[in-house]
Amino acid sequence: MEHRELGRTGFRVSAVGFGAWAIGGTWGSVRDDESMAALRRALDLGVDFFDTADVYGDGHSERLLGQLRRETKAPFVIATKAGRGGPGHTPDTYSRANLTRWVERSLENLGTETIDLLQLHAPPTEVYYRPEIFGVLDDLVTAGKIRFYGVSVEKVEEALKAIEYPGVQTVQIIFNLFRQRPAELFFAQAKLKKVGIIARLPLSSGMLTGKMKPGTAFEPDDHRHFNREGAAFDRGETFSGVDYALGLSVVEDLRPLVPAGATLADMALRFILDFDAVSSVIPGARNVGQVEANVRAEALPPLGAELHRKLRQLYDARLLAQVHHRW
Repeated sequence: MEHRELGRTGFRVSAVGFGAWAIGGTWGSVRDDESMAALRRALDLGVDFFDTADVYGDGHSERLLGQLRRETKAPFVIATKAGRGGPGHTPDTYSRANLTRWVERSLENLGTETIDLLQLHAPPTEVYYRPEIFGVLDDLVTAGKIRFYGVSVEKVEEALKAIEYPGVQTVQIIFNLFRQRPAELFFAQAKLKKVGIIARLPLSSGMLTGKMKPGTAFEPDDHRHFNREGAAFDRGETFSGVDYALGLSVVEDLRPLVPAGATLADMALRFILDFDAVSSVIPGARNVGQVEANVRAEALPPLGAELHRKLRQLYDARLLAQVHHRW
């Protein structure tokens, strides 16, 4: 497994990480025994970067990772997120009292004294223009509650603003074949400031596996059922904000471009890994088979300039008008 620098933290993390949203909830039915088997298999395959949040299953995802840490001596990095656990979601939610309370709860869930990496969880844009909030994070570092901090953003604008703060070590952002804007300006700026980039939603909520169809049904508690128009949280978090029917159509255009011996998901993940600004890509997994499929992409050769050109042309022709200006 290739390892890459995670900003200025000193951590070198696996290029393919583990997104732990699905093992917490809002992705349909999930079993803890399968989740733990997936986490253990990820470690076996060289994955040592796990991303979670306090609201994934109301702390359940964090607690599973805490169990993993207790049962193994293998070193690994846990990044968690805070900010969406209280009523409402306004800039004022990110007060010193709330941030401290959320961190203390995550410490308890994870069973640790210090959080490796804490990320603000896709806060409102105004938060990035409030330096006092980042001052609270600095204080939590000084207090030993967190080692490092970063942000998880919805928009490129937020990412560019966040890296103006010297304490921001990482930016987690949606970047995939359906959402290519971050590579235009932000990646270069992040590299200049040595900020790590965590690429989330790499398979666009599973759309880029190529396994979905017009009639695919999702369970009522699966965000792919209830959040397509942004009813619960930002629309961009579900299928990257792309209309479901359009996404399926673009998938069909992508299939002929898949290299021999690879799958559509392999190509989608390798596309992201070809950008050296990316520290780690964090596909989700709920079982061992999904972990093994995710890790497989890391061993593939780079896609090459010509294929990247075709993938960008397809994005420009089919998707840019719908998503580029929004995020």
